[in-house]
Amino acid sequence: MMMSKICKVSYSGKVLVGNKELSCAVLEDGTRILTNTAIFHAFDRPRKGKPSEEYRPKNVPAFLSANNLIPYIKKEFEDEDFSVEYERSGRIFTGYKAEILPCICNIYLSARDDDILTENQKPLAITADILMRSFAKVGIIALIDEATGYQFERDARALQELFSQYIAEEFLPWVKTFPDDFYIQMFRLRGWDYKGRFKTPYAGQLTNFLVYNRLPEGILEELKRLNPILNKNGYRKYKLFQGLTEKTGYKHLVQQISTSTTMMRGFDTWEEFEPVFRKAFNISDDEKI
Repeated sequence: MMMSKICKVSYSGKVLVGNKELSCAVLEDGTRILTNTAIFHAFDRPRKGKPSEEYRPKNVPAFLSANNLIPYIKKEFEDEDFSVEYERSGRIFTGYKAEILPCICNIYLSARDDDILTENQKPLAITADILMRSFAKVGIIALIDEATGYQFERDARALQELFSQYIAEEFLPWVKTFPDDFYIQMFRLRGWDYKGRFKTPYAGQLTNFLVYNRLPEGILEELKRLNPILNKNGYRKYKLFQGLTEKTGYKHLVQQISTSTTMMRGFDTWEEFEPVFRKAFNISDDEKI
């Protein structure tokens, strides 16, 4: 059995997320990581913890191993292993793929929504809220690229590699992907009456703004190109999400739907919500809905 290669650090720096400065790096294979210390620092947690006897995944920071969080941990992490071994200055360290940070935030925010957090955990949900407003899954990648200087090394080949990760060679079978609550919250903020599947066409534009445009740049355009409109009513043979890869693209989409829904719950009107959403995802005013 071959052991996976331990990659060296190619670029390193510190990324400012909320009011926290977190150590980060880009490995030689392009993986963006946060150091082990950075993950604990993000939530002001000591580097220790007693894992749950019932569920102790290897890829979960120790401070997450609380029994009441187990269902949320399983949902966010599933079979994904975010832990990464890497080499720096001849020494081997363990860090985490940068995408773990939004996942941890979602765990605390979802648990808070369900009102099951302990008093000691409630401050962590506040921290998660602050962090989530500072980045998204794509946002943390972009922040690390800027902090390390790696953004200047990305090229057309990197774009093709990104497409291969996100765009499926064959369309996925249809499964219900956007939960009713996503549209219930959207319609509530807009002051519209929600009538199930009968949605205003403008809801599609808002869906692109909240979800599809938050995927890596170019993905939505490629999905549309591969699945063109077939008639004047805007009909496509497949839903756009059916063109995503199951492991990366679809999983990212579902994560973004969950994040957007969670954020929408915290506001009373679209006018209150949109500026905060734009700031959290670093969306330019030039991007119109």
